[in-house]
Amino acid sequence: MASVKLFSATGTEYLAEKIAHAYGKPLGKVTKQTFSDGEISVHFNESVRGCDVFLIQSTCPPAENLMELLLMIDAAKRASASTITVIMPYYGYARQDRKDKPRVAIGAKLVADMLRTAGATRVVTCELHADQIQGFFDIPVVHLQCSPIFVPYIESLNLDNLIFAAPDVGGSKRARAYAKYFKSDIVICDKYRERANEVASMQVIGDVEGKDVILVDDLIDTAGTMCSAADIIMKKGAKSVRAICVHPVLSGPAYERIENSVLTEMVVADTLPVKDVTDKINVLTVAELFAKAIRKIQDHESISSLFI
Repeated sequence: MASVKLFSATGTEYLAEKIAHAYGKPLGKVTKQTFSDGEISVHFNESVRGCDVFLIQSTCPPAENLMELLLMIDAAKRASASTITVIMPYYGYARQDRKDKPRVAIGAKLVADMLRTAGATRVVTCELHADQIQGFFDIPVVHLQCSPIFVPYIESLNLDNLIFAAPDVGGSKRARAYAKYFKSDIVICDKYRERANEVASMQVIGDVEGKDVILVDDLIDTAGTMCSAADIIMKKGAKSVRAICVHPVLSGPAYERIENSVLTEMVVADTLPVKDVTDKINVLTVAELFAKAIRKIQDHESISSLFI
């Protein structure tokens, strides 16, 4: 069996270290150089010839993180790595997954093409914005779910009148999956946007009176939708409202909105760095989940046991 080597790009070193520790193997050495004009150069400080290489990097902002990852893939390919698996906890540009209006790019497909062209032989990611993004790839994709992390935490809360909510119609499938596991009901917040990151109006479909509500979404960006949904749910008579969101993009006024919201807490995964962990923001790690996935890939085992 080929030797396994784990490497981290700079965007998610904090998570790569935890994944490597959970896997039981130290991170390999790689050097990144930035020229005065901003151009990036990467160099592996050890041989990867004939090795199964795992490159860990979320494509979080800025865009240089994606470019750094592509250069690392290319460097591993040119250094004769046997396989190159990209561990991408957060798949950026996933929200651009279709032509919803004329003359727009499909960013999710473009990123998939760039990863394959650079030389990636497999991608491991979690909680894609839309499941069908897997079809954009011509290489194997391991699409993990974060339910093995969030479900035990929800169970530990011992909520009596638990009900799940989708902050928009598009998120109903994700919320319904949790509701099915907990044998609970689901409500939907129907929103209308006039422009990106700005909610014009919202209404709740379903009864939340006296309930402990958990809003479920794949990512939280400016927190406008989530905080608006929490506010209207409380006004409808809910006992409490929490939110679980896998990817904490948290841009613009997100932190301030969460702190000033009616949310009891916001539970997120560490697929992206959280700049300010507060009393309302609770971060759970996906390190063990990805370490198990790497081990099963290497042992040629099914990953079905990693799902709830």
